[in-house]
Amino acid sequence: MPLAIVIAGIILLFILIAKFRLNAFISFIIVSLLVGVAEGMDFLTVSESIQKGIGSTLGYLILILGLGAMLGKLVADSGAAQRITTQLVEKFGKKNIQWAVVLTGFIVGIPMFYTVGFVILIPLVFTVAAATGLPLIYVGLPMLASLSVTHGYLPPHPAPTGIAVMFNADIGKTLLYGIIVAIPAIVVAGPMFSRTIKNVKATPLKEFLNPTVLKDHEMPNTATSILTALLPVILIGLASVVTLILPEGNTIRKITDIIGDPVIAMLISVLVAIYTLGLARGKNMKEIMDSVSSAVSGITMVLLIIAGAGGLKQVLVDSGVSEYIGDMLKGSSISPLILAWLIATVIRVCVGSATVAGLTAAGIAMPLIGDSGVSAELMVLAIGSGSLMLSHVNDGGFWLYKEYFNLSIKDTLRTWTVMETTVGVMGLIGVLILNTFL
Repeated sequence: MPLAIVIAGIILLFILIAKFRLNAFISFIIVSLLVGVAEGMDFLTVSESIQKGIGSTLGYLILILGLGAMLGKLVADSGAAQRITTQLVEKFGKKNIQWAVVLTGFIVGIPMFYTVGFVILIPLVFTVAAATGLPLIYVGLPMLASLSVTHGYLPPHPAPTGIAVMFNADIGKTLLYGIIVAIPAIVVAGPMFSRTIKNVKATPLKEFLNPTVLKDHEMPNTATSILTALLPVILIGLASVVTLILPEGNTIRKITDIIGDPVIAMLISVLVAIYTLGLARGKNMKEIMDSVSSAVSGITMVLLIIAGAGGLKQVLVDSGVSEYIGDMLKGSSISPLILAWLIATVIRVCVGSATVAGLTAAGIAMPLIGDSGVSAELMVLAIGSGSLMLSHVNDGGFWLYKEYFNLSIKDTLRTWTVMETTVGVMGLIGVLILNTFL
């Protein structure tokens, strides 16, 4: 009975979001209340449970996502993203143009939300395709594969960071393992796959073919652009590596533990970006602060959706459902990593949003970690991979891609949907391989 209630609640969540287009945050609260009451909790207890789940989830995430949005905005507005793109294209040349856009998407995608990265880089991809005479899909899809992977696998993006918080996974290790898994996923879903669909003709709308491009003197130099965009990754990754090498109590390790803490790393990165991409470029502080303020306002709903997922997670825990599901699955011969991936995949197909799919799946799959001994960090990546699977007409990313590239539904399915599915499958394969070494 407890499981049937959860399944009914998830189906209701799907219907509210997909069918009735109800706001995801409101849908989460309604479903959390109904599931809690149906499981035997009274309304006030359920309300307290939802508040507890929202508070515990947002307490950490609001710092990471808020600072991440600020950094992404500074990277975009300063022209750093454009600088990275143009320099890589020049260095790689026409023959290796795909690798240039893959690397660009990866570098820019780490600190920047998917939609922001898409809007910033797509006009540049159009420009590159026009200048080289190469098919647009051939040039653009590898970059989108990079953006998708960073969005689904790597902190400080909402879903992987939120799932890591739920599972008490180490952010640094999650990032490190995520990069290892991401590389083959991007290569297969991007450059390799795009070479099989050169016959798909994209005819982007005219307004997207004439982007405003900054002049050379208006952009920061290449080194500043790359180092500033990647500073959070450098700091967090450095701390993770030092932890593996030096013993606890070592002075160097103490320092790297501090600067490698995700919150501290993001704060340092934003402060550095304010100077390198703002003040050093002649902007005044008011102009810079207006920019970062607008970035934070843009993630309000993302935070609320994550908070709602955290509330549902807490209801599942407090009502005993999570423990019930965990006990039920303990005897399963299927790897918890595969089960978590499947749960995320099913929710992704029904709901559309990768963020909602990942966070909802995390609440359901949490008991799987218990006695299994599986790495919490790999569980984050398994769910992240599943949350990218089979993107179709109920996913905003599907329509963003379709409209910008001006493709038919059929061509969008055979390019975008296949690319996203390849990313999801390759992610699971990478996680299972990595699991044999950990």
